[in-house]
Amino acid sequence: MGHEIHLNGRLPRTDLAIDLIDENQKESGFTKDVKQYQNCKVTNVNILKTGSKKIGKKPGHYITIEFEDVTDHENEQEVLKVTAYELKKLLDSISISKESSCFIVGLGNEDSTPDALGPLAIDHVLVTNHLFELGEVEPGFRKTYALNPGVMGTTGIETRDLLKGIVDTVKPDFMIVVDALASGSVERLNKTIQITDTGIHPGSGVQNKRKEISSDYFHIPVIAIGVPTVVDAATIVSDTIWYMQKNFAYMKDQLKKPSSKLAVTTGNYLKKKIVVEPQDNVELMGKLGTLTEEERKQLVLEVLTPIGYNFIVTPKEIDFIVQKLSLVIGNSINHALHDNISFEK
Repeated sequence: MGHEIHLNGRLPRTDLAIDLIDENQKESGFTKDVKQYQNCKVTNVNILKTGSKKIGKKPGHYITIEFEDVTDHENEQEVLKVTAYELKKLLDSISISKESSCFIVGLGNEDSTPDALGPLAIDHVLVTNHLFELGEVEPGFRKTYALNPGVMGTTGIETRDLLKGIVDTVKPDFMIVVDALASGSVERLNKTIQITDTGIHPGSGVQNKRKEISSDYFHIPVIAIGVPTVVDAATIVSDTIWYMQKNFAYMKDQLKKPSSKLAVTTGNYLKKKIVVEPQDNVELMGKLGTLTEEERKQLVLEVLTPIGYNFIVTPKEIDFIVQKLSLVIGNSINHALHDNISFEK
């Protein structure tokens, strides 16, 4: 008899649409287009109304930019350019004109490093509204406002309510909100930027749901930009089991090759084309090897959640990485919004 899952299909939480698309490749209700740059992979997904309920994401455009180590300067510059280009293209697709004013919001808690992406990104955003009032702005710039609203635990005010008062007063033409996300994959942690025109649920990635910030409520376009900076323990365990299976299949294949006897290390087997046969999984893991990816994640979640060990985890280098990512996102927003800013040569 197979193991019974008692969590009603709930999987480890992810804010990334691409995680859910990957798990539901055979489902209909969305279109997917993939483009490869030198060191960046961009996946454009359009979730239709028919596919929205299937994967639990609002209908709309989701742009996922995947990259390697952003602390490398060349990678950083490429990610910046690609992000700015994709953001500008999205703004054009929803008819945002070059004269439209923008309210940029950095969501999150600046006292908690993994959640400080939004507030830190605001530090790099070019704010121009006060210059327009002084008449000191050259052509090629638009009106921009920026705010770090803090978190409800500090202000006592629901973030959406705070923003509503400002939007009603300032009356921007559209909003861009930046926030840290949660990932459903270890591989995408701190190596993914998601841009979407569907808005955002602050805190939803760590099961701390706040009111939705979207065009449905504010009646202006709301673009959300986020990076997964945390992952839960259930995802780490589930992914590790999968890596063990891939490593086992890779080593088994290498043993057949005479050249492998001269190898000192196995290298990064995740970058190799590996076919993991079902019998390999069973040989390595027994009954656990017969589970699908979804069943495996559900099982791990079921084991860790009741005892309180499904921790939210972030890498040890998070301080430096968040500083780099916030710089990239802040400058990407600047390049997408203003024509008079040049890229580094």
